[in-house]
Amino acid sequence: MMENKKNAKASRISVIGNYLPRRCGIATYTTNLSNALALEMGKNADLIVVAMDDIPEGYDYPDRVKFSVRANVQADYYWVADFLNANRYDVAILQHEFGIFGGEDGSYILYMLKALRMPVITNLHTVVREPTRGQKVIIKEIARLSDRLLVMGHKAKELLVHLYGVPENKISFIPHGIPNASFGKPGKDNNFFGINSKDMILTFGLLGPSKGIENVIKAMPAIIDKFPEIVYLILGQTHPHVKEIAGDAYRHGLQQLANQMGIQDHILFRNQFVSDETLMRYLQSAKVYAIPYLEKEQITSGTLAYAIGVGAAIVSTPFWYAKEALGEGRGKLVPFNDPDAMALEIMRLLENNQERDEMRSRAYQYGRSMIFEEVARGHLDLISEVCKLRRKIPGDLTTARQEHKVLDELPEIDLFHLKTMTDDTGILQHAAYNVPNLNHGYCIDDNARALIALCIYYSLRKDKTILPILKKYLAFLHFAFNPENDGFRNFLSYDRRWLEDEGSEDSHARAIWALGIAVKYAPNDGIRNMAMRLFHDGLVRLETFGSPRSWAFSVIGLDAYLNKYGGDSQVRRLRTELAEKLLHLFKDNCGEGWPWCEDTLTYANAKIPHAMILAGQWIPNPEMFEAGTRMLEWLLRIQTAEDGHLSVVGNLGWYARGGEKANFDQQPIEAMSLIDACIDVYIATEDARWFQEAQRCLGWFLGRNDLNVALYDFETGGCYDGLQPDGVNENQGAESTLSCLISLLRMYQIMGMHNLITDKNAIFGGDI
Repeated sequence: MMENKKNAKASRISVIGNYLPRRCGIATYTTNLSNALALEMGKNADLIVVAMDDIPEGYDYPDRVKFSVRANVQADYYWVADFLNANRYDVAILQHEFGIFGGEDGSYILYMLKALRMPVITNLHTVVREPTRGQKVIIKEIARLSDRLLVMGHKAKELLVHLYGVPENKISFIPHGIPNASFGKPGKDNNFFGINSKDMILTFGLLGPSKGIENVIKAMPAIIDKFPEIVYLILGQTHPHVKEIAGDAYRHGLQQLANQMGIQDHILFRNQFVSDETLMRYLQSAKVYAIPYLEKEQITSGTLAYAIGVGAAIVSTPFWYAKEALGEGRGKLVPFNDPDAMALEIMRLLENNQERDEMRSRAYQYGRSMIFEEVARGHLDLISEVCKLRRKIPGDLTTARQEHKVLDELPEIDLFHLKTMTDDTGILQHAAYNVPNLNHGYCIDDNARALIALCIYYSLRKDKTILPILKKYLAFLHFAFNPENDGFRNFLSYDRRWLEDEGSEDSHARAIWALGIAVKYAPNDGIRNMAMRLFHDGLVRLETFGSPRSWAFSVIGLDAYLNKYGGDSQVRRLRTELAEKLLHLFKDNCGEGWPWCEDTLTYANAKIPHAMILAGQWIPNPEMFEAGTRMLEWLLRIQTAEDGHLSVVGNLGWYARGGEKANFDQQPIEAMSLIDACIDVYIATEDARWFQEAQRCLGWFLGRNDLNVALYDFETGGCYDGLQPDGVNENQGAESTLSCLISLLRMYQIMGMHNLITDKNAIFGGDI
């Protein structure tokens, strides 16, 4: 004990995870573990917490929380690593669960791990037996970047060794922590909970469909027949992530089931997230504790651990952790989805006091090694061990943070100017300097781009505060659709008068592009259904279009839609037909030194090869993909200055075949189109040069251009309207601002994917 404290006093410990008052099991665990560690370390404890936030406003944390990370903001993962490194913490203890970190499968956490310069102990709360491609990459990379993996169940260790290839000596076992509770007599606090003299069956935890509580409710009629005074108490709020998607539908469904069965007087719901002290009283009062989970692949369970800790009489389904923890007579296991078996075992325990008390005693004694005091001591021993081992290793275990330079130069996403340009109707077209210019009203082109930007933004940040604005842009597209000709109108005056009955082919196609993106990234079903309805309404006109850019914009939108509804044969056919038109145009028009489908380069040029690349990848059509890639490479080459910076075709003359490329005015939409295309080629090929090209093109916005001036306005979050011979066009209109914003968003989006791709290639040689 004294040696533990001595080791701890020499350590500065950081614990990373969810933290109370955030309401979830990991938050409770991290809080209890931190308290226990600090207590074991003594008065001079130097222990801090880094808390993960899942809401933009964060939580009112206690003083121990010194840094909070916005889960969906990639840069925060670097800044917290900088904070811990600068303050020279000796060890980081990470609580890992896929769902609490941002990025694809929680990939953003890898940014932090790569940047930390201290030993890392990662506690894996979930190890999946059938992982997705991304999950397997992430766990293997976490194993590589951690000094030790910590598991709370032996099944997890088995999976890590045999499925993920983690060396056995890199894995340690410490049981799930529990409060130190007394071995009470069931029913002693019934009056306190308003149950009076009735016996209680209890289930607690955050509610969701995987909990299987309906099976206990279905078991209750048989139990009530034999024990008329029994009640089943369900304690806990709906899981926040479940509630975000489906509200309280699961709880209401359980209540309705009880009513239909006529047993509502025996089913009590306590919609509360209670303190550990209150929870212990509930558990000590329960005659039987029921765990009817539906999924066997669960390697740990805080609810089961707590029930063991008080010596509850437990009946559980045989998920992995339950089979391990309830062995040797510490509980009863019943098959999944079997209310009859659940009823039978509960009734046996209710009527056999001696068997129940013996089982409770075995569980309670087993739980003594799980109290947080013991768990904290185990952590301190492990910290001492990994720190000693690290000192024997020359240099850092972790890799250099290769991507940090990229994120260092990415401006933080700033929606201030976008919001300034948006009113109750939609986004205004133009600005005088950075002030909205009302004279020119609105257009569908910009509202379509704004919808694209906010859909991508929400997919990255999960920021619900932007949903009202996102809906305005979608509502504008709905208002723009003219059912009399199945077309989208484009220009709307400030006093809300349409200036035409029908817009251009390109504006219609941009609407299809935006609606496809909205279907792919929709924050909820209402937005997706609305976007899908408009999307299908707009398909009627596409086959009649003759503009190559209208074909390209449409193909990109169709492809995005098919990411969600890949079985839609009409949309697949349209994508193929329009993309083949582009390919045929390219074949008919390309020549020596001019691999292009037209005789003049004009605006949004990269959208044409972008469409061919996407369609060629997924039809699949290798010839189309190769042609699109060839066109994009040529666009990049002819728009590269001698010193390597991007110099896009200007709109004062464009670039005609056999002519000279116009140097000005250079428009932000050109750089955005190149970035968008390069990123999708990178995703398709995993060739790092395309990622580097996207970075280079982004540099055009940030000052690496012909005039060495930034077009991005760091003060407003807007973008100047273009490069002119004598400087920037100082107006910050919607097209320019949205071109820059979409470019930034796509770069932030690809950073998470880039992390997965580079890690996968490092670990698996590009193949798993």
